[in-house]
Amino acid sequence: MINPFDDTYFMKRALQEAEEAFEKGEVPVGAVIAIDNRIIARAHNLTETLNDVTAHAEMQAITAAANFLGGKYLNKCTLYVTLEPCQMCAGALYWSQISNIVYGARDEERGCIGMKTKLHPKTKMVGGILADEASKLLKRFFIEKRNLN
Repeated sequence: MINPFDDTYFMKRALQEAEEAFEKGEVPVGAVIAIDNRIIARAHNLTETLNDVTAHAEMQAITAAANFLGGKYLNKCTLYVTLEPCQMCAGALYWSQISNIVYGARDEERGCIGMKTKLHPKTKMVGGILADEASKLLKRFFIEKRNLN
């Protein structure tokens, strides 16, 4: 039997969040957190809106998921995020003890992999899910941003 709630399904929901960020003039990164094939948190970057450098999509999603669950630990949850988490977000994900991180595009310069940021020993990470779509949206954002300046 085919599971309609696979990584691609949830990453498409994260991409919808990234599109919403794009429309608001935010760096287009989106995230959702799911447990048992159910989305419990959706978020996108809000750093410009909130004037807060910590308001990354992952941070917003962690807070929303913890509030939904009524506790700070996100074990048994999966984060779907359109861009590889940065060090700050990876650190927060470490403390949340999230079970899985699924990301779209790599962030060669600021991503947690290249910076060798440690994740929780129980956390598994998979990348490259809808990476082209996520990457194209980010590139479009920065091209438009450069053309406005």
